[in-house]
Amino acid sequence: MALTKEKTAATIAAFGANTKDTGNTKVQVALLTERIKQLTEHCKVFPKDKGASRGLIKMVGQRRSLLKYLERTSLETYRSLIKELGLRK
Repeated sequence: MALTKEKTAATIAAFGANTKDTGNTKVQVALLTERIKQLTEHCKVFPKDKGASRGLIKMVGQRRSLLKYLERTSLETYRSLIKELGLRK
């Protein structure tokens, strides 16, 4: 269910300044997006898994909070991240 080490490392390398840059807001949003994609597919296959549904809702809320912070502090970074991840259309 969780992200693999390779997928996590690739995401951190793509969005972070270096491989240890996991606290960066861009990296956190990107990792949450990957986990949300996986959990969405899981919830489609297992609609009665309420624990997974609740976790999904919590992750979406956390990502929304991080995106609000990023929009408030650095609008250009926010716009580029949204476009890169394909979140809003």
